[in-house]
Amino acid sequence: MKKLKSLSPILKAHTKDSVLAPTFKFLEVVFDLLVPVVVAQMIDVGVAKGDKPYIVRCFFLLLVMAAVGLTCTATAQFFAAKASVGFAADLRKRLFDHIQSLSFSSLDTLGTDTLITRLSDDVNQVQNGLNMALRLLIRSPFIVLGSMVMAFTVNVRCALIFAVTIPILFAVILFIMSVSIPLFRKAQAGLDTVTGLTRENLTGVRVIRAFCREQQSVEEFAQSNRALTHLNEFVGRLSALLNPITYVLINLAAVALIHTSAIQVNLGHMQQGQTVALYNYMLQMIVELVKLASLIITLNKSIACGE
Repeated sequence: MKKLKSLSPILKAHTKDSVLAPTFKFLEVVFDLLVPVVVAQMIDVGVAKGDKPYIVRCFFLLLVMAAVGLTCTATAQFFAAKASVGFAADLRKRLFDHIQSLSFSSLDTLGTDTLITRLSDDVNQVQNGLNMALRLLIRSPFIVLGSMVMAFTVNVRCALIFAVTIPILFAVILFIMSVSIPLFRKAQAGLDTVTGLTRENLTGVRVIRAFCREQQSVEEFAQSNRALTHLNEFVGRLSALLNPITYVLINLAAVALIHTSAIQVNLGHMQQGQTVALYNYMLQMIVELVKLASLIITLNKSIACGE
């Protein structure tokens, strides 16, 4: 992770866009978190009392909130794309200038294949990771923590389920990240090896044929390719655990939430609309954590490529 700090000066040139993107994402999150509250009021006040004008007012309020939220989303994505593309362009230029300054011995040691991978695939992975981080990495924690805060404003007893579930989910995510990031780094190194063997076989094909080493070259390539494939499959299985584990934990929390809410409603401590609001907050958490699980895979690759 220390190596990533050397990329910070490049990102500072795009500080404005990097700040505006998560700012507008935060505004979008605020409107998303207010939607269940409005829906709860529609049920507890409008439907319960048969107040149709109130229901209509709430409906138009939801339309306005949706329009503002959509505007914030589009604006955040614009600034995130602008920051990530600009960062990648500057990074690629500095990397190319650095390669031009290397000695002939360093160029021979690194190899053309490695340098091309750095300039193309690695930079693209870092660009995608930055773009996703500015748009989704900020949004998901905001939604998850915001849902818990809003749940406490509805009912403290039911909100305790959120307070227990969220730390467990984050612990699972951090554990899988800590294990998978080094493996993604190894996968990138394995890709360099396969690319290097490809280059050697293509540039030295006449020498290989002259010494009748075609079979040995094929076996060397197949061995490196198999090792890379097995490593990618293992990392893929590890990353794939995030979704089912997340779903299991969230669904268990949803069952506990519905059970506790039903008891609170029967005791007269809650209204039906508040139960719907709490369940909507739980659904928002499910969606965001599924996104976060997919995002972590992209971020792991980006971190490995960035280093």
